Amino acid sequence: MAAMEFKILKRDNSSSARVGEISTPHGSVMTPCFMPVGTSAAVKTMSPRELREVGAQIILANTYHLILRPGTEIIKKAGGLHKFMSWDGPILTDSGGYQVFSLAERRKVTEEGVHFQSHVDGSACFLGPEESIKAQEAFGADIITTLDECPPFPCEHEKVRESLETTLRWERRCKELHQEGESGLFGIVQGGVYRDLRERSVEALLETRFDGYAIGGLSVGEPTSQMYEIAEFTASLLPEDKPRYLMGVGTPIDIVECVWRGVDMFDCVLPTRNARNGKAFTPDGPINVRSAKFKEDFSPVQADCDCYGCRNFTRAYIRHLLNVDEILALRLLTTHNLRFYLQLMSRLRGAIAAGATEAFRAAFKEGYRRRESSP
Repeated sequence: MAAMEFKILKRDNSSSARVGEISTPHGSVMTPCFMPVGTSAAVKTMSPRELREVGAQIILANTYHLILRPGTEIIKKAGGLHKFMSWDGPILTDSGGYQVFSLAERRKVTEEGVHFQSHVDGSACFLGPEESIKAQEAFGADIITTLDECPPFPCEHEKVRESLETTLRWERRCKELHQEGESGLFGIVQGGVYRDLRERSVEALLETRFDGYAIGGLSVGEPTSQMYEIAEFTASLLPEDKPRYLMGVGTPIDIVECVWRGVDMFDCVLPTRNARNGKAFTPDGPINVRSAKFKEDFSPVQADCDCYGCRNFTRAYIRHLLNVDEILALRLLTTHNLRFYLQLMSRLRGAIAAGATEAFRAAFKEGYRRRESSP
């Protein structure tokens, strides 16, 4: 039996949206799904029990950060990432490529991999396909990803093409190294905003054959409309019977739009990062709880939210906690924001199953944009 299996349960004929199920050694994941980001083996301010309470099915951890601290050997000695962080559900690890390439002047790309300076202590490090795959397999993640290079935006066609060819060679090496039956392996589609390069990437990955396919290199500065266009185009090229993962995206509207376009999996730091900045997501758009207008607002952040924070505390109280730098404020807002995202995914799955994705999309966008630009 394969380590990861995917089946489609429902389709919405009015769009490309579908409901699916990913089976892994640590449980099943219903898609479309959102993966809270646990960069260093922890979702900021949240315990594994709290993640379960807000509805998390699967979380993401980052290979780059984990190989630097605490190191692959420590996690291996602990019995793997699941035991190390006491999370018994599925884990997806990204390869570390995006983080390495965000280092800019601290890295040098070669055919073998990437030489870079650690952001922690400046020490010389190296990450190649072999190192990335071996680390992810040592972590024991349920789904692992290939090492890729993420070109910046804007970037000339020829430079993106050269980057893509390097990525494709790395991805073939990742496939050869992967231990079948231990984890699912996702190939990553690159090619910037160029359709011909996206096609080239998909064709090569389909020849190599992966358990799922990630769409990388988007939400890196290109206009939102272009991101949607390339995501939809790329998703349309990918096989129907494999999960499609749009990496690092995005806002609630981005997710609704891209589910409609056929994407199954998402991750993004926005719900946790925004919470630490005092911002909360609601169906009527985001709000800044630090705002003075909430000083005497004794209603919950979101009236119909069932998270612990909304059931027990008010905007006025959370604003007070933010103003006096109490950690509880960050925990309550993170709990709420993750619950909002995960409940959104559940509602999307319901709309797809009912054949009402287009109606849900239109209603959500209308409601959310009422306050999207508010302070």
